[in-house]
Amino acid sequence: MSPVPPPVPVSVVGVGADGWGGLAAAARDVLASAEVLIGGPRQLDLLPAGECPGERVAWPSPLRPAVPRLAAEHAGRRIAVLASGDPMFYGIGRALSEELGPEALHVHPHPSSVSYACARLGWPVEDTEVVTVVGRPVARVAAALHDGRRVLVLSSGAASPGEIAALLRERGFGPSRMRVLEQLGSEHEDAYEGTADGWDRPPGDPLNVVAVDCRRDPASAVPRLGATPGLPDAAYEHDGQLTKRHVRAATLCALAPAPGELLWDIGGGSGSIGIEWMRTHPSCRAVAVERVPERAGRISRNAAALGVPGLRVVTGSAPAALAGLPVPDAVFVGGGLTAPGLLDAVWEALPPGGRLVVNTVTLESEAVLGERHRRHGGDLVKLAVAHAVPVGGFTGWRQAMPVTQWSVAKPAAPAAPCDSPAPAPASSPSPSPSSSSSDDKDQQS
Repeated sequence: MSPVPPPVPVSVVGVGADGWGGLAAAARDVLASAEVLIGGPRQLDLLPAGECPGERVAWPSPLRPAVPRLAAEHAGRRIAVLASGDPMFYGIGRALSEELGPEALHVHPHPSSVSYACARLGWPVEDTEVVTVVGRPVARVAAALHDGRRVLVLSSGAASPGEIAALLRERGFGPSRMRVLEQLGSEHEDAYEGTADGWDRPPGDPLNVVAVDCRRDPASAVPRLGATPGLPDAAYEHDGQLTKRHVRAATLCALAPAPGELLWDIGGGSGSIGIEWMRTHPSCRAVAVERVPERAGRISRNAAALGVPGLRVVTGSAPAALAGLPVPDAVFVGGGLTAPGLLDAVWEALPPGGRLVVNTVTLESEAVLGERHRRHGGDLVKLAVAHAVPVGGFTGWRQAMPVTQWSVAKPAAPAAPCDSPAPAPASSPSPSPSSSSSDDKDQQS
């Protein structure tokens, strides 16, 4: 059920590091007339008491559960919520919109720290990658590292620049130029720079943004990572349970990830399918299900190293471990295919239009896929990859085990029958053997 908005819209006012002096007249009027002012202590301290006499309420922790409660407590009063910069850009505006409804808000934006930073650096905003580590792991930055790219990192505090420099060195981007911009827009604005390799600055102001000119060390032992699925196998820590890169690329193509979608990666192994699903777009999500605890830990390490620490890992055997998971948009089964009830459970969990991709290398599992393909349709293909290897003084092909892949989209539920079906004819010819065979019925189901 949609939340009921408060009778008086909540004003959301973006405030910069320059405080009251940097606000437009309309924003000042809203804050001056507010009966309740809600914000973080730092933001509330930026407002002069003489100009803003309203009751001041600091956000409790955790913040999100407090939103509907505070709105209800102060219903009927003029409420102004303070936000840093642009409230709708990684700000409190999102939580307010989701909890109260967008129609309950009047938003007064202020230039964001990204706008200020790009203005100082001369970087076009649309060509600049933005990553936030506010309340999130610094490992997220790794997914944005590509030679020649410009990245702005929204810091979580004074320690963030040093943590970012360490990550750049670890991922083979030590030569990258880093610039730390502090207190953007205020009279205390400051900036300093260096390379990740030589970064030795002590922590500075907690209100900072880190600008990174990405430069990859050509001598680095860390594999170069592209932006498309099919990362080098060497990018993963694994024990042999790894979908190899060429098959992995074909598998991601069949899964067809789209922004915001959720994948179940069953039989995660090293986590490569779920990881590369999430790397296709920052809003993609994945759950890896792995029964071996050692491998589950390895999946988490690989996810962090490759910039998607948000990958959720469930340790357990499918189908039992699938209970309670959020509804997937797509499912990949890379192991445990012959487990009783697994494919039935996955098919039941998928919504209409959801995609299922299954890979196998054994004859027993291939027989299962053949039967499912006969029942549900889809594409059944065999993927074979060979690598050139030395053969004495010559070169020959070494064939990897061929992979049988079944991919299918779950059809929409059949339409409900009409209330008044047409009457059956008085007599009907006897059906031919082919039209009544179980094979044909299964092909149509």
